[in-house]
Amino acid sequence: MDRGGRLLRSLGEVLGAKLAPSPSFAYAGAVDPFAFPTQPQAAPHLPRRGLPRHHRLRWRLEQLVHTRYLGSTLVVGLFAGSLLLGAVQGGQYRDFVESQGTIPDIIARTIGFDIKTVSIAGAQELSQSEILGIAGVRPRNSLLLLDVAALRARLKAIPLIKEASVTKLYPNRLLIEIEERKPFALWQKDGVVQLVAKDGTPIDDMHDARFEKLPLVVGDGANAQIASYVAILADAGELRDRIRAGMYVSGRRWTLKMDNGIEVALPEENPGAAIAHLAGLEHDGLILEKDIVSLDLRMPDRVVARLSADAAAARLEALAKKPKKKGAQT
Repeated sequence: MDRGGRLLRSLGEVLGAKLAPSPSFAYAGAVDPFAFPTQPQAAPHLPRRGLPRHHRLRWRLEQLVHTRYLGSTLVVGLFAGSLLLGAVQGGQYRDFVESQGTIPDIIARTIGFDIKTVSIAGAQELSQSEILGIAGVRPRNSLLLLDVAALRARLKAIPLIKEASVTKLYPNRLLIEIEERKPFALWQKDGVVQLVAKDGTPIDDMHDARFEKLPLVVGDGANAQIASYVAILADAGELRDRIRAGMYVSGRRWTLKMDNGIEVALPEENPGAAIAHLAGLEHDGLILEKDIVSLDLRMPDRVVARLSADAAAARLEALAKKPKKKGAQT
C-alpha cells in the first residue's frame, strides 16, 4: 500500500485491463534487455491519465530498457568493466600507470601539456637527476596535473634542502628553485659523524674527505651549540689549528681536545677569556708541550694540570729521592 492507503500493484496488473497484449512487450523480462535487436520494437502507448505517478515512472524505465541501442551499450560497458577489473586485480594497470602515467596524464600530454624542459636553480651539492628523483618528476607526468605542493614537500623533506619552490611555466616547462643547507661543521654522536648546517640541522652522514677540516663537535646537543664553539675558536688565536674537537659537557660547557691528546676544560661563563689565557701560557711557557693529560681552566685565578701516568710516577720518584732537611722526622 502507498501513503494514501492504496494497494500497490505491478505495472502489468494495472495495465492489464486497459492495454491490449503486444508481442513486442511483456513485463518481467519477456524480451532480453541485453540482446541485439534486429528490428525496432514498438512501444505500447502509455495512457496519460488514470495511473499513479510511480506507475508511470516505472513504465518509462521499462521502455528505456527496451530501446534499440541500450542493450548493446550495456554489453560493451560490462565487457570493458570486466577487462579493467581484471587488469587492476592482475597488476597490469598498475604497471601501465608506472610506465605511461594515469589516463588523465596521458590525455593532458596528448593535448600539449607534456613536460619538455625542467630548469633547476640553486643546486650545488645535489645533481639534477637527484633532484628530479627526490621530487618524483617523470616523463609520464603532465605539467597540467603536476601537484607542485606535493613536489615541494618532497624536496623540503631532504635535510640538505633548506627551501624549495616549484613553478609551472605553461605549456611545457617546469622551474625548480632550491636553497641548500651548506655543510658548516661536523657532529659526532654515538660514534656517528654527520655534516650539519650553520643552524645545527643534520644534513647527512660524513662520507666525503672534502669536509674533514670542518669544525668538529662531540656530544648530545653539541650541534645546536656550534655558534658558541666557533666563537671559542675565534678567540684561540694561534692555538686555533691545534684544536681538534670541542666536547659539549653536561649541556653547559666545552672541553677542548688538542692535537696531542691533551684535554682543556673551559668554564661555562666566558670561555673565550679562558682560551685566550691558555694561548698566552702556550706562547710564554709551552704549557701544552709538558707531560700532562689535561688542563682545567674553570677557575679564573689558577690552572690545574693533571700529569700523565709516567710523569706522575717520575715526580713521585723524584720526591722520594729528594734529601730531607735536618731535623725532619722520619
